[in-house]
Amino acid sequence: MSMLGPWGVFVEGFIEHPVMVGSIIPSSRYTITKMLAPVDWDACKVFVEYGPGVGTFCRPVLDRMRRDGLLIVIDTNPLFIDYLKRTISDNRFSAVHGSAADVEAIVRAHGHDHADYVLSGLPFSTLPDGIGPAIAEATFRVIRPGGAFLVYQFTAAARDFMTPFFNRIDKGFEWRNVLPCFLFWGWKQEPGEG
Repeated sequence: MSMLGPWGVFVEGFIEHPVMVGSIIPSSRYTITKMLAPVDWDACKVFVEYGPGVGTFCRPVLDRMRRDGLLIVIDTNPLFIDYLKRTISDNRFSAVHGSAADVEAIVRAHGHDHADYVLSGLPFSTLPDGIGPAIAEATFRVIRPGGAFLVYQFTAAARDFMTPFFNRIDKGFEWRNVLPCFLFWGWKQEPGEG
């Protein structure tokens, strides 16, 4: 299937690891635009994505990111990581085969102590027990005050994983996607905000 380009790689990745891939169809441009709209790109030095698949969000993020920024993508599926390393040559891009639960160590290994924004399309409701809460907690710790955890899902379950850590969660919905999806922005508030 890899010979079919990104679509074939995406389907192959879904077939191999259906529990870890949120959808068999990449996100629509409407979802991408709406999901990334609240990001303050001028203040974004480090952007992290969990479960990048074949890079549907990677190129739009790189197009918006400042010239000295860094996009780190993390995926447990080596098929996706290998594909992204072969197809994205931007020096601001780093693809890591690993777990989102290890985001703090991964960001530190890239020479930074925090991320400004973290994006996730991981299917929180189908992740193995304990993984969703561990990812949400590690994400909260790695995000700088004023930054956000951006999540898109086909169910509203992701909000349940975010709520213990993020006081302010903005929500949206994008029906021009297959399937229509819920959008959440969990903001890590500045000290003194509440």
